[in-house]
Amino acid sequence: MDVILLGAPGAGKGTQAKVLEEHSGLVHVASGDLFRAALRQGTELGMLAKSYMDRGELVPDEVVIRMIMERIGQEDCARGVIFDGFPRTIEQATALTVELERQGRKLHHVLYLSVPTEMLLRRIAGRQTCKTCGSTYNIYYFPSKRPDVCDECGGRLYQRNDDTLETARYRLDVYFAQTMPLIEHYRKQGLLREIDGQREITQVTRTMLQLMERDGSHMQEPA
Repeated sequence: MDVILLGAPGAGKGTQAKVLEEHSGLVHVASGDLFRAALRQGTELGMLAKSYMDRGELVPDEVVIRMIMERIGQEDCARGVIFDGFPRTIEQATALTVELERQGRKLHHVLYLSVPTEMLLRRIAGRQTCKTCGSTYNIYYFPSKRPDVCDECGGRLYQRNDDTLETARYRLDVYFAQTMPLIEHYRKQGLLREIDGQREITQVTRTMLQLMERDGSHMQEPA
């Protein structure tokens, strides 16, 4: 089974991907993680991607596609993959379909975590991280007991530069402009499963697993 997980920044996509991987046995393939690993290891594709990033340019589809295709061709991905952060464009989606067909596989579901924009903004712009232990909080949804002080270790909490309200609005504008055509693309194919991402994490996970279970996969639901 191959599944795509779609969701705007702040939708909880990363959290859900990890839980789905644990309960489904599918491999979580995150494009961001692949890029960071390739850069650290200095691979050919990593250095090629870096050359564009250093010039402030977007990494071309062909480079992203090559990196993803190399990863899903590895043995541990044979049973199935949860794609996170890929595809982002129609061209990438088409390339993925072609590669899966070449391997005798097909895309089963596109799980779209739908969350209202104002909630996404509060999730992003309200995030705080501990400088000492890395614990995360949100001033709107799960604040620390003392302002700007970590409950776990007493370290100072800070906000990342890309988590300001202005930056969050820009990131969401870019995401929706880029991804809406992709959402409609998969909706027309009958693959899109829209899920209410406002609910509790466990409720969202259970809904996703139930959708995947309908396709004949045997998975363990979270307690």
